[in-house]
Amino acid sequence: MSTELQKRLDAAVSAVPGWSPATVDVVPLDGGVTNTNFLATHDCKMHFLKVYGVGTESFINRDASVSAARQAHAMGIAPNVLHYDNEAGLEIVEFLEGYRASTNADFARKDFLDGVIDLYATFHKGQALAETKTVFEMTDEHIEQGKALNAIYPADFDWLIKQYGKAKQAFEASGLDIVPCHNDPMPGNFMVAMNGDEIKDMKLIDYEYASNNERAYELGVFLAEVFVDEATSLELIKRYFGEMRAEMVARVTVARAIADMKWGSWAVQQRQLQDWDFDYQKYGIWKYARARKLFNDPRWDNWLRTI
Repeated sequence: MSTELQKRLDAAVSAVPGWSPATVDVVPLDGGVTNTNFLATHDCKMHFLKVYGVGTESFINRDASVSAARQAHAMGIAPNVLHYDNEAGLEIVEFLEGYRASTNADFARKDFLDGVIDLYATFHKGQALAETKTVFEMTDEHIEQGKALNAIYPADFDWLIKQYGKAKQAFEASGLDIVPCHNDPMPGNFMVAMNGDEIKDMKLIDYEYASNNERAYELGVFLAEVFVDEATSLELIKRYFGEMRAEMVARVTVARAIADMKWGSWAVQQRQLQDWDFDYQKYGIWKYARARKLFNDPRWDNWLRTI
């Protein structure tokens, strides 16, 4: 751990009432992308400690994310946020003993996919969140910030933006279906408790990007993240909606491409913020490549008309 990070960690721990670096045992946890995460033990009780990444305040509304996490906890689908201090840059969250983070390999199983769809269905029924921010607002913001930071884009970026614009226009013309959304389907955000080979329970964690957003985007970005094939996508769309109509399939499919534009633009912007221990540029270019594949699908314009 660097001296700078140790200082930030000590300051964060000291900001918690009743805690001090001398009374809390802190162990780093792997898997953080925008923050640094720790297992903090105090009075023999384990807690999840998140120390916010430098610069993340430019794209994460911490007050809104904590509010969303607490709402999800009240619905029974998330751990409780025990302490939050935006000024100190930290959160302490209930540690989910007996749970593990899901992996990409888990989502080759239908029961894991079904579990996520059911979590979304529950969260989407909740009351409106504190912040409304659509995927289009997020994507436009990432692009604007990336250009200000001289981010490196693909050679055909103007064409990609043109296709993204057509998708945005189609959604706005049809009307957005706004519900509370989690917006970040990284496999590690789905914590699972297993009973042998069977899923006993699943929780949804990390509400940093949560907002009121387009329903189809939540489904599309998840299907994209876990590499679901077309046949399985149709099954999951039917599970969520209870039926399967052409406009539902079109919305989720187009949203899948929008998701790759969103996260590609986020990633190349992240690359410019600091020297992360992660190849954000490679990740972003790969996301753009996946969006390009759907833009080049011969059904693309028909999906746009169907929306």
